[in-house]
Parts: sequence; structure tokens; C-alpha cells
Amino acid sequence: MGLGGCIILIAAGAILTFATDWEMDGVNLDLVGIILMIVGLIGTTTFSSIARRRRVVVPPATPVVDDEGHHHRRDGYSDGYGT
Repeated sequence: MGLGGCIILIAAGAILTFATDWEMDGVNLDLVGIILMIVGLIGTTTFSSIARRRRVVVPPATPVVDDEGHHHRRDGYSDGYGT
């Protein structure tokens, strides 16, 4: 379950707890809403800690320096093949 699913659980739990006044036999919707919000918060903190651990800082690559300094031009004439 990703971060979006956790946020949906929190929102659904808040709606069940605070925005509805339905009565069901054998089911306490306020308690179900609180449970959904707690599960969403646990999922959010778990997802955040896992995502923080996955971030790896890669140092910038060192540039390649050509110390020899010679570059051969191969145009077909200066290497002896075109004569």
C-alpha cells in the first residue's frame, strides 16, 4: 500500500468518525473510523521511513582528464593511407 492508499484510509476514517451519524446494529462506525485513521497513520509513517532509507546520495562523477594531450586527426590523408 502506497502513500495514496494511506491518505485514503485516513480520509475514510475521518469521514466515518466525524461526518456521519449513521447507526448500524453490531457495528460502531466511530470505532471503525478511528481504526482506519490509526492504520493510515501507521502506514504513512512506515512508508516515510522506508522511502527515506531508499534515498541514496550518489557523489558526482569525477571528470576524466586526458593527460596525454594528443589527439590524432584521421581524415584519410595525414595517416599515410591517402598518398
